[in-house]
Amino acid sequence: MTRYRGSVPITDEWQHFRFEVGDRVATVTLDRPEKMNPLTFESYADLRDLLHELPHRGDADVLVIRGEGRGFCGGGDVNEIIGELIKMDPRDLIGFTRMTGDVIKAMRECPIPIVAGIQGIAAGAGSVIAIASDFRVCSTSARFAFLFTKVGLSGGDMGAAYLLPRLVGAGRATELLMLGDTIDAETADRYGLVSKLVSDEELDDAVTTLARRLADGPTLAYAQTKSLITRELDMPIGAAMELDAMTQALLMTTSDHAEFHAAFNEKRPPDWTGR
Repeated sequence: MTRYRGSVPITDEWQHFRFEVGDRVATVTLDRPEKMNPLTFESYADLRDLLHELPHRGDADVLVIRGEGRGFCGGGDVNEIIGELIKMDPRDLIGFTRMTGDVIKAMRECPIPIVAGIQGIAAGAGSVIAIASDFRVCSTSARFAFLFTKVGLSGGDMGAAYLLPRLVGAGRATELLMLGDTIDAETADRYGLVSKLVSDEELDDAVTTLARRLADGPTLAYAQTKSLITRELDMPIGAAMELDAMTQALLMTTSDHAEFHAAFNEKRPPDWTGR
């Protein structure tokens, strides 16, 4: 655990999804498979809080997000969320929509790489969680559906209108967010949504292999790379180049950079420490 914390303890038990850490890989498993792992008020809040805690735990260098059973995440629970939203006043509604956006903002600002392992449907909020991840390892059964307009709401929910055009371009994003149609894994791969496409049988191994590579790699360099990708999306080129230069100069002072040089000359793999 890092020293940069107050007196509030790290949460040991999460009630609204399964959470495990092993060998520096943290895994969130959405575990309501009978309803395609929908999100609730409570699971949104837990995800938000976990993402803020994760960098301070000290025992995880990668986060994997998975769904139990046949699907990744079917979005917000229709009755537990939508049924309640129509009863709320504007003050509570803005509180809810800000909370859902805070989950995505926390995903992008979390310095730990996030890998989504996607089988079956990733719909609504589930599709936005997928695109907010750093990597999307998808099986051939994966499907994406940005369903917001189909329930009478804006397609630009939870940062989707910010993130999706940057992944697939404005034209594809307009099609996906405005029409809300479901696309299969092959189409998602062609559009640029998929980091790696594998068979259903290969999905677990592919996710594990990528998570292991990230956890065993130069984690400080990964964290800074993620930060630059997120922060430079809206920067002018001059500011972006200056941030790149300052970040690179800082990383040139690290043990990992010196370790690369030593390993190169000794003709061995680097022993990365994230320092």
